[in-house]
Amino acid sequence: MSRPMLLVFLLLILIITSQFEWRQQIVNDMDTNTAVSQKQQQISKREEGVKEKIILSQEKSIQKLNEVVKNLREQLQQCRSSNATFTSLSETERQLILDD
Repeated sequence: MSRPMLLVFLLLILIITSQFEWRQQIVNDMDTNTAVSQKQQQISKREEGVKEKIILSQEKSIQKLNEVVKNLREQLQQCRSSNATFTSLSETERQLILDD
């Protein structure tokens, strides 16, 4: 009877120690997963920062382009005004302006 009891006792010890090892592996896996998720969060934050910088740069470029368009429209309006004035002048007045 002592031999089967010894075998049962050894079997219980084996089961208990193996469960500790499994739990340790699970904890290690969880630690690894949290480290990976933290790295992914850092990467996504960096990507967001880069995207924001790109958007700000594009907005600045758009503002500059809008200013250029505004200036060109003003110049065009001035040219149209000058052209309208020039076409309303008589032929002799045009000749005098062109000679200057």
